[in-house]
Amino acid sequence: MALAKLGAVVLDCPDPRALAGFYAEILGGTVEGEGEWVDLKVPGGQPLAFQAAEGFVPPQWPSPEKSQQFHLDLVVDDLDAAEQGVLALGAKPLAQEGGSSFRVYADPAGHPFCLCAC
Repeated sequence: MALAKLGAVVLDCPDPRALAGFYAEILGGTVEGEGEWVDLKVPGGQPLAFQAAEGFVPPQWPSPEKSQQFHLDLVVDDLDAAEQGVLALGAKPLAQEGGSSFRVYADPAGHPFCLCAC
């Protein structure tokens, strides 16, 4: 028997509303809230939440000294099309070459995420 259920995945960042908007453009959904805490209600999935963090320092990938702590795997039908979309939204590639099964990026606040072929 489970002791709890997942409420949300929460990302620290300097601008919660902006980062929620970035992920809303990728995943769809509704951005709710202002200020220190903003939620992204994702259709058919668990919500993402974004929390203001004073002095936020983004992780570096790959780096054992500044570990990424976690990352999001986002499943897509077309890696090339999804890549163009996330780059247009402000993502930055973290790997030198595009792979055929997954590709690694940083969101505008520096959190690593992967686009994964389904």
